[in-house]
Amino acid sequence: MTALWIPDQKTITSSNLQAFINRAKEVTGLPLADYQDLHQWSVEDRPGFWQLLAEFYQVNFHNKHSATLINDSMPGAQWFPDATLNYAEHLLKRTDNKTALIFRGENGSRRTLSYQALYQSVAAAQQGLIQAGIKKGDRVAAFMPNCPETIILMLATTALGAIWSSCSPDFGIQGVLDRFGQIEPKLLLAVDGYFYGGKTINCLERIDKIQQQIPSLKTTVIVPFANPKPDIRQLRNSTLWPDFCQQSNETVNFIPVEFNHPLFIMYSSGTTGVPKCIVHSHGGTLLQHLKELGLHTDLKEQDTIFYFTTCGWMMWNWLVSSLAIGATVVLFDGSPFHPEPSTLIDMAEAEEVTIFGTSAKYIAALQKAGVKPVNSHNLKHLKAILSTGSPLLHESYDYVFQEVKADVRLSSISGGTDIISCFALGCPILPVYRGELQCRGLAMDVQFVDSEGTPLLEEKGELVCQSSFPSMPVGFWDDPDGIRYHNAYFNVFEGIWAHGDYGELTRHGGVVIHGRADAVLNPGGVRIGTAEIYRQVEKVEEVVESIAVGQEWEDDTRIVLFVQLRDGILLNDELIRKISHTIRSNTTPRHVPARILQVTDIPRTISGKIVELAVREVIHNRPVKNTDALANPDALMLYKNRPELST
Repeated sequence: MTALWIPDQKTITSSNLQAFINRAKEVTGLPLADYQDLHQWSVEDRPGFWQLLAEFYQVNFHNKHSATLINDSMPGAQWFPDATLNYAEHLLKRTDNKTALIFRGENGSRRTLSYQALYQSVAAAQQGLIQAGIKKGDRVAAFMPNCPETIILMLATTALGAIWSSCSPDFGIQGVLDRFGQIEPKLLLAVDGYFYGGKTINCLERIDKIQQQIPSLKTTVIVPFANPKPDIRQLRNSTLWPDFCQQSNETVNFIPVEFNHPLFIMYSSGTTGVPKCIVHSHGGTLLQHLKELGLHTDLKEQDTIFYFTTCGWMMWNWLVSSLAIGATVVLFDGSPFHPEPSTLIDMAEAEEVTIFGTSAKYIAALQKAGVKPVNSHNLKHLKAILSTGSPLLHESYDYVFQEVKADVRLSSISGGTDIISCFALGCPILPVYRGELQCRGLAMDVQFVDSEGTPLLEEKGELVCQSSFPSMPVGFWDDPDGIRYHNAYFNVFEGIWAHGDYGELTRHGGVVIHGRADAVLNPGGVRIGTAEIYRQVEKVEEVVESIAVGQEWEDDTRIVLFVQLRDGILLNDELIRKISHTIRSNTTPRHVPARILQVTDIPRTISGKIVELAVREVIHNRPVKNTDALANPDALMLYKNRPELST
């Protein structure tokens, strides 16, 4: 297989990862020649790896720890058990005039904050929290766009040892209540309104209803975002952001907390029921993000990093941790295609972004829109493009290298909210191959296994992690006996993390993700990942997007493919034959759908992931447990009672 990108010697020798390899060789005395050697050592001596990483990035433990790991089991492993630290302290260690944050809104607004101004803003906001009675262990929730105030209050909150949880303002009321209602926050940070697709969306009415249904709320802080002076008289116990922040306070108080003290509460998608409240720790999050941003992404303090995300997706938390490296972080809020499909590329050029992160769906949509930055933009500063959210199509690799930039490291990354990090991701010293994630993460004992738990090579299986790691969740909120946590990840293979992804390990150490294990299609007993089908359907010019599910049929399963077509195109026999032929000629006859049907919309979560499981339930006339987790729940009606599925 021919590599699409190969790092030159200068890229390798100047990388953070090579510096870390050199340091590991000094410490261990091992002949660590390349990434594979380093990964093997990091898995075999995980305590040694994480200890060295903490030293490499000068993690500030407030008391010396006597052990790196005790009770090495899953669940139950205790990393750095007697250490104390504070996540926010590491993100605010820099206090000079270097730019920390650049905010860009879809309406053309732009703001910047230096590290000094960020520190001062956090100090002012923290005093407001203290006056509101917020202390260690309390929950602070945010119903906010991706703007500086969200980061400021997150840092002020976590510096105190209080617990942060956020979702974006495009969530419906029930979606917010399903999340924040479980964790009983004392304070809510919210926005008066936001901009999306050229429209202004008011949030105050929803905030009023949220206040009424979360009795634990004592204080609500409103950030003027859509309107400089919003009328908040109808809201109870509410104050505006400028009045909440106490500018007289100039020092941030960092409370040292236990390594495993709760930092963030994240949420599962909630498409199969009320979302799981996943609790992540100060220490595990910090170490894992330093590893992934510093070593795998090769983020340096002179870099400018952007990730297209809302603060309801874990990539927001991941992006913000870039402050611990001392880099400049670019925030964008709004539609990535307003007013033009090239909006984010325009921004990347203007802000001289060096690391550009987005979703696989965005890259595919950019290609469908005919955007060709190689001809229209000067992206000379761009050194890496990151993609996640779903498997990156083979054709998207071709598109990036042919139409975006030839000399760029394209790193598809995969992990999840469950671990607030990645199992497989990029590497600055390894080649990029079409359709592959470059490597398994350092100190992540990742394998793809069969139903007996036996590791496979170049065969499809379920993604597992066989050994503990620091960013495993502390647990689930309100799960005192840990049963729900155990059932979520350790019910398939005892003592081994089963993540629910379906993929394979390649001979040269890369990873291919074929989709979610629970969405795997099984016609005639043959397991087929949905991404294998999507990869082919994307080649058909008439198709905008597709979703494939298995329909129970005559004691077997048959594949049903729903396609959303370009405007003005109707699905006819000729197009069905074209789609079927494209799939058959590039895969196997088993991959060809038994039914191909047209729809005008495809249901997705608020973070943009298509929901095969919800569609599967609908076509079998079974209830979908939680439609409030969807951005477009009405789309499910397009799949209900389709007469074509009864023959």
